[in-house]
Amino acid sequence: MKDDRIELASQRDLDQVYEPAEDSHLLAETAREYVGTDDLVLEVGTGSAYVATALATTGAEVVATDVNPMACREAYEAGLSTVRANLVEPFRDHCFDVVAFNPPYLPTDPDHEFDDWMERALSGGEDGRAVIDPFLATVRRVLVDDGVVLLLVSSLTDIDAVRASAAAGGLTAREVAEESHPFERLVVLELRPDDP
Repeated sequence: MKDDRIELASQRDLDQVYEPAEDSHLLAETAREYVGTDDLVLEVGTGSAYVATALATTGAEVVATDVNPMACREAYEAGLSTVRANLVEPFRDHCFDVVAFNPPYLPTDPDHEFDDWMERALSGGEDGRAVIDPFLATVRRVLVDDGVVLLLVSSLTDIDAVRASAAAGGLTAREVAEESHPFERLVVLELRPDDP
């Protein structure tokens, strides 16, 4: 009986952790091209730890973070250095060579949001940028001078508005990968300090 309860609890946890999808695959494949064996890499919002695990195969030191404690447990059990964190808050200045983030980006009507971990992993608020904008306002602080941020965004979030938010945060953006899907275009933006 005890083992059944553990299995059910684990299944409930998995229902509350973002599983890899097309966006995860695109970010992982793109980010691997940027990561070297001596790099210190941060994945913000790790979810199932798919991207962080892929980046760790390069030999780099990878730190996985999430606000969701169940996602942190997944990353820890995958053998990754893991920190429960909101965006980049707990990290010191100028320490990461690469930061990767697949944020919650789906525009969501506030009247139709649910208060659970999966909703937090998906909902980007009314304009899709409720998490992206605060991230862009703070991420430059944790980058080394020649560091890079790889941010996955969707056409649903208004990519030009994301670029403007990046510029306000002192980052220059360019598209380095994209995939078209029936209802959206997924894009990986390379963000670099505009005056390293």
